[in-house]
Amino acid sequence: MADQASQGFFSPVLRSARLNAARPWLKGTVLDVGCGSGALAAFVDKDKYTGFDQDHQSIEVARRHFPAHRFCTSLPDNAQYDTVVALALLEHLSDPQKELEKWAEKLAPGGNIVLTTPHKAFRIAHDLGAKIGLFSSGAADEHEEMFDRRGLHRLAQRSGLSVVHYQRFLAWANQLLVLNAPSRH
Repeated sequence: MADQASQGFFSPVLRSARLNAARPWLKGTVLDVGCGSGALAAFVDKDKYTGFDQDHQSIEVARRHFPAHRFCTSLPDNAQYDTVVALALLEHLSDPQKELEKWAEKLAPGGNIVLTTPHKAFRIAHDLGAKIGLFSSGAADEHEEMFDRRGLHRLAQRSGLSVVHYQRFLAWANQLLVLNAPSRH
């Protein structure tokens, strides 16, 4: 678990902005991929929320903060969700297309995938901010690929998903993308 210094001065502000951008898109049952300490659980009924993260320490923290919610360290089998959420996660994945396809398999008919990711035009600013402690140094070091709108649309298309909504937030430094899968017959 990262200590306060490595999290960055603005990390709580960024987390709050991501949550606020995603909240209007939450519906029905929610799978929170990369849930970390479970902040999104505060906005979803305990019976409709599942938080997933591979980091056992983060899951322990989440369970302490939200004991009535479900948290797990492996992706639940055979479950479908109305909303799959991945906030500030896509840029950390070595194969984002493969992960998007996995998440799409978890969608109930008519469900959406809700993503946030920094815009690639702000990569240098983010990296410099991380060096001086404004943003998480660990997160900056773990960025695999940064995206712009066109890159996100291409990734969605290659993954067999349709873009429902796209917007920039946080002074255009971040992006919200809502995707859905074509109906499966």
